[in-house]
Amino acid sequence: MKPPILTIIMFTVISGTIMVLMSSHWLTIWIGFEMNMLAIVPILMKKFNPRAVEAATKYFLTQATASMLLMLGIIVNLLLTGQWTVLNTLNPIVSNMMTVALSMKLGLSPFHFWVPEVTQGIPLTSGMILLTWQKIAPLSILYQMSSSMNPHLLMTMAFMSILIGGWGGLNQTQLRKILAYSSIAHMGWMIAVTTYNPTLMLLNLTIYIMMTLGTFMLFMLSSSTTTLSLSIMWNKLPLITSLILIIMLSLGGLPPLSGFVPKWMIIHELTKNNMIPAAMLMTITALLNLYFYMRLTYATALTMFPSTNNMKMKWQFESTKNMTLLPPLIVISTMLLPLTPMVLTLL
Repeated sequence: MKPPILTIIMFTVISGTIMVLMSSHWLTIWIGFEMNMLAIVPILMKKFNPRAVEAATKYFLTQATASMLLMLGIIVNLLLTGQWTVLNTLNPIVSNMMTVALSMKLGLSPFHFWVPEVTQGIPLTSGMILLTWQKIAPLSILYQMSSSMNPHLLMTMAFMSILIGGWGGLNQTQLRKILAYSSIAHMGWMIAVTTYNPTLMLLNLTIYIMMTLGTFMLFMLSSSTTTLSLSIMWNKLPLITSLILIIMLSLGGLPPLSGFVPKWMIIHELTKNNMIPAAMLMTITALLNLYFYMRLTYATALTMFPSTNNMKMKWQFESTKNMTLLPPLIVISTMLLPLTPMVLTLL
């Protein structure tokens, strides 16, 4: 793709999301979603091949269905209240309709089927945008709607998402699919706490985006897309491979890494609101995510492939590409636990 065209498309993607974030009118929010959706499709097909076309088609059909359902909810809300404002208290039917539409956009269970397939069929850079930037706009609307949403519907979807996010990743060998299932599980944790403490959802989103950006950047540096290529990479680039494994353990929520912080806070918030059975079930199902990350770490770090002495020394002479953003991302992804008391006082 030529640089001017890519610049225009990226500008449209960013401006669509910003329009959603800054609007208090349902029509401009819907237009922002549409701008974002139509501009992201060429980015998904950046490497033009049948697999990418299939992934982009699946993404487009799912997002178009979600947009149609969202517009239906907006029209019903207009007929019932005569208002276009977002902060207006929503009718329960309208609220459920919009929650389902935004869940489809986010890839929450039971509307999660497109996320692993689309992520697997697109390049790593497109996958990074899909699993980070594309989550911001729908979650911002859920944040604004939090007082009108049905907590039972949200908790059901959250628990199903965490369960499927852990279960689906167990038998995967493709790193992009593993991150897609991890994304489904993280969305579940965010949705679970939305009605009780929406600010905590934003904190979880921020930490999740930092960890996912760091992981994708390291994948791009090492050109790893499968668990096998990651295992072999240990001989060539041990530093980058070890950083990938540490961030992956953080994504799984292993203490004392940063990924444990939002899970700890969400469990604390749910127990404060007498949701102890839900918190316990979510904690147990989150162990599935941690298990497949631990298994990946074991397979990579504790098994050495046959290699020559030259290959073992090769990493010292490898010229790593641009790594300016990586150090802060790695620090944020791994060392935020000491700041937890301060964050709790702010929340």
